[in-house]
Amino acid sequence: MKSIKTLFFTLALLLISTVAFGQTKTEWKEQKDFHKVMSQTFHPAEEGNLQPIKARSAELADKAAAWKKSEIPADIKDKKALKKSLNKLCKDSKKLNKSVKKGMSDKDLIAQLSLLHDTFHTIVGLCNAKEDNHDH
Repeated sequence: MKSIKTLFFTLALLLISTVAFGQTKTEWKEQKDFHKVMSQTFHPAEEGNLQPIKARSAELADKAAAWKKSEIPADIKDKKALKKSLNKLCKDSKKLNKSVKKGMSDKDLIAQLSLLHDTFHTIVGLCNAKEDNHDH
């Protein structure tokens, strides 16, 4: 029963993520690069397989740093909130990488990765809240 719930939850997140990315007008390479690594590490961790995140935590931190340094698309509505969330993503990605290197427990790694995943989805939401260019 638990695996069915986990599968349903994973599929729901995948669907939400797919829909969210489909709504983005602007192509943001660094966002897609980060998402690819996040997806390939987070979803196995949900199933108890932490090998991908343990092997790729430095890559995830590098992708977060590249995303933070990249130019924010012009049609993003709340650039200040986005910058704040990208800073958090970058900081927490580095923290996760350090935790992996220190041999932190799997339970704590999953908790950190889950928080990082939540921050990622906050950023996706901010990316989809576009400027309203209506003339009134």
